[in-house]
Amino acid sequence: MLKGLGGLAGLGDMGKMLKAAQEMQGKMANMQEELDNITVTGESGAGLVRATATARGTVTALNIDPSILVASEKDVVEDLILAAIKDAQTRAADRHKDEMAKLAQGMGLPAGMQLPF
Repeated sequence: MLKGLGGLAGLGDMGKMLKAAQEMQGKMANMQEELDNITVTGESGAGLVRATATARGTVTALNIDPSILVASEKDVVEDLILAAIKDAQTRAADRHKDEMAKLAQGMGLPAGMQLPF
């Protein structure tokens, strides 16, 4: 009868693993919400165009200095807008990576381990 108890110890370890996985899933969900609340700003043209994005890369605002809104400069303005958006998205990706690294470290995972988001 005692032979069967050896297998129960393994079930306890499995329960701990499942609990840890659930905790990690909860932390990941919280992190995703936090990433939606963290904003970064990218700019171009020495600040004439600014794009704001969440740390998940969603562009939420665009600010264009009215001095560059000249019909003959349409192509330049479009290029500045795209550059500001790209800068915001790059900054968002960097911030996302930093936040996920903090989360991984807080969970005791090895440095540099990539989380699934």
